[in-house]
Parts: sequence; C-alpha cells; structure tokens
Amino acid sequence: MLQALPLLARNRIIAPSGFNRWLVPPAALAIHLCIGMAYGFSVFWLPLSRAVGITESAPSDWKISTLGWMYTLFFVMLGSSAALFGEWVEREGPRKAGVVAACCWGGGFFLSALGVYTHQVWLLWLGSGVIGGCGLGLGYISPVSTLMKWFPDRRGMATGLAIMGFGGGAMIGTPLADQLMRRFATPTSVGVWQTFVVMGALYLAFMLAGAFAYRLPAPGWQPAGWTPPLTQQSAVRAAGMTAHTAWTTPQFWLLWGVLCLNVSAGIGVLGMASPMIQEMFQGRVSASAAAGFTGVLSLFNIGGRIFWASLSDRIGRKPTYAIFFLLGVALYASIPTIGTRGNLVLFVAVFSIILTMYGGGFATIPAYLADLFGVGHVSAIHGRLLTAWSTAGILGPVLVNYIRERQIDRGVPPAQAYEITMYILAGFLVVGFFCNLAVQPVAERWFEQDAARVPGPSAHSSAAGAALNAPAGQWLAVAAAWLLVTVPLAWGVYNTMALARRLFTA
Repeated sequence: MLQALPLLARNRIIAPSGFNRWLVPPAALAIHLCIGMAYGFSVFWLPLSRAVGITESAPSDWKISTLGWMYTLFFVMLGSSAALFGEWVEREGPRKAGVVAACCWGGGFFLSALGVYTHQVWLLWLGSGVIGGCGLGLGYISPVSTLMKWFPDRRGMATGLAIMGFGGGAMIGTPLADQLMRRFATPTSVGVWQTFVVMGALYLAFMLAGAFAYRLPAPGWQPAGWTPPLTQQSAVRAAGMTAHTAWTTPQFWLLWGVLCLNVSAGIGVLGMASPMIQEMFQGRVSASAAAGFTGVLSLFNIGGRIFWASLSDRIGRKPTYAIFFLLGVALYASIPTIGTRGNLVLFVAVFSIILTMYGGGFATIPAYLADLFGVGHVSAIHGRLLTAWSTAGILGPVLVNYIRERQIDRGVPPAQAYEITMYILAGFLVVGFFCNLAVQPVAERWFEQDAARVPGPSAHSSAAGAALNAPAGQWLAVAAAWLLVTVPLAWGVYNTMALARRLFTA
C-alpha cells in the first residue's frame, strides 16, 4: 500500500536548491520526542493495576509485574525491528520509515486502549509492546543517516540533537499522561483507555508532521566552505559499507560491546534510581523527593546527548568513549563510599554525570559508525548495532535487581545492598574501555570487497558537487519549526524542574 503513495517515495523528498538544512533536525526531534515516551510508561502501571477496583486493586486486576513486560518488549522490539528493517529504511528513505513508525506507535496506543477497555492484557503487549516497539525501532533510526548527510561537518551534534528528543520524550509525555488520566477519571474508570486514545492521536499527528518534513540532500551536496577529510575521499568509502559487510568486521563487534557495556551500566542504575536513593539515604529522602531525583537524571540524560555528541566532533569518537569508561569506573566505584558517608549532594552529582554519559553514548554511536563505515548505509548498520541495546535492557536491570534481592535475603541492610552491584558495573566499564581501545580504522580492503559485491555507489552518497546556500527567507520557516518542538520540550523541562526541587526541599 505504501508503494502506491508517491509522496512517500524517496525521489520525492530530494531537497531543492537553496533548502535550509536546519529544517531537518526539528523533523527528527518531532518523532523522537513522541517515541521517547517509552521511558515514561511506568506512569500507567499503578492506575492499570486498579483498572477494575478503581480505588484499590481487585483480584481480577493486573499485577504491575505483568504490565512491566510491556517495558521489556519496548526495547527488545526496538533493537529487533531496527536490525531487521534498517536496510529497508536506508533504501526507501526516512519519510516512508517515519510514516510507518507513526502508524505503529500511534496505532499501538489505540490497540492498548482497546485492551484496557476490554481488560485484555495481551492487547497491551501486542499494541504498545510489539507494534509500538516496532515503531520505536523505525522511528529511532529513521533520521540518523539523513542528519549525517546534511551535517557531514558536525555529525555528532546532528545526531545528538535528534536522539536528545528520545531522552526528553518522557518529560513531556509523563506529566501529560498524568493530567489526562486525572481529567478522564470517573467513579467507574481510572481514565487510562481514554488517555491512550488522546495520546495516540497526538503522537500520530506529530510524528506524521515530522515524517513529511524530512528531506534528503541532492547527490553531491555538501555544506558551503566544507572540505571532506582525506579519509573520506576514496570513492568506495564515500559510498559507505553495507550492513552485510560491516557486521562481519571486528570493528562492528567491538562497538557492539562498547554500546552494550555502557548502556548496561547506565540502564541498570536508571531503572533502580528511585528505590536506591531512598534506601541509601533512608529517612532523608521521601518518595516524592526520589521522584525529583529521577527528574534530575532525566535532564542530565538529555543534556548529555547533545553535549557529548557535540564534543565528539572536536575530540573524536574514540576519545569521547574513553572518557565515558574511565570516568565511569571512578564514579561507579565511588558510590558505595558516598552512600556510607551520607553525602546526598555528591551522590546526586555523581549520578547526574553518569547519566550524561549514558545519554551521550547513544548520541555518539551513530557518528562513530559513520566515521568507520561511511554514511551511505549507516541506518542499516546502526539498526543492527541496536541489538546491543536490547541485550543491555535485559542484562543491566536484571543484574541490579537480582543482586540487590540476593544481598537483602542474606541479611545485608538495604542501604549496603548495592555495593557489589556498583563494583560489577564498574568492571563492565573496564571491559568496555578495552573494547573501545581495540577499535581501529576499517581497512580499505573491506570497502573494496563490499564495492565488488555491491557495485556502484549509492546515489545519495556521492562526495562530489557544489554546496547549496539557503535563502534568508527560509530562516523564518526554520524558526517556526524549532518553536513547534521546543515549546513542548520547554514545558516538559519546567515540569521536571518543579519535581526536582522536591529533592532538596523535602
């Protein structure tokens, strides 16, 4: 059916002469701010756990552990769909991928609403978990190679801008969902299915707007005054290596380990942030203050994505990841001592820095891949690499949760139950450091073999051609586009800051 829609065809989204490249990042942000709500889905668990009892859980109500499988499905399906459809995204273009992602993510909300209305949990797993998870994967990778083609001079910054939205989506979606549920709640309904319908419609519209705003640069386009580095002058390197060849190289699997280990450590503590600070500072940090702590971490997660990715443009991807691992080892290893001394401010500061590197790792990895394998097929390569995220999404939380439970079962006080976990996570980062250290430039022979197997460079990846300059009038459109995405983001930041103040005023 999508083939019959000419507006979605790749050749219909080639930008005309004079197109302003700064119109593309807001389109990517529009999609990532929507799918980023995956991080905030826990706002629905408590209301859904009493969907039948309304004021308290009834015997027929769902358990939170049952609902939590949706969160697992999100990230398993994100990595799986990105790996399976990455080549399709690269071949068909970001607009078609964005439209499919919008239909999957928004449609998943609609199907989940039906599941809540009929009290069928499998519809929630299928709707938001599986179908919505596919939308996550397609929406996540759809802007990656597009932005790097528009910003070859600032690849890290460009992908950081888009992926920043994924970290910020929950800041917008969580307070919105809370307000909608309060608005729709009645003596016979907790208001979740109605909230799903409204949010599904909003996300569908916002993501479609982003998808239709995507444009690709014309063959041979490059920014005015920019000269490609010598390492990108080779014709076969300019075309970019295909995913089939890239994942047979040692560099791919070293980066897979780099991403998996960095994310495992970060997501492990992120998932337990609220109970951890309450147990390590028992009597000093309330539940509402702990919610403020998670809000602080969200802000640093977002800020780290643009900060570290932009910094990597200046110092390089490999040195950036070296900082992540070396600084991360020191910070994780210091947490038990900080907790024992009861220094709350230092504890929050350490975790805030850790979360900047967690977010920065996601934002920097696409540019790292493009540096090694070329930009021509980076969406497909990135999609396969995201299976490391799926693995880390299981490994990190399971490790932290089960070690904590085992320690408590052995009689260890809850405040000390995280010590071994922090040292193990620090060990993960040591291994990650050596994986990153082992990454070397991909030898020319790999590109030559790939070019021989798949002859001819990609039409959109030619390095030749003159730069195009955007007319001044387009800057009004740029300002309007950025306003549309920054207003909801600013609203989310405001709500998060209001929540974060509770941490030090409780």
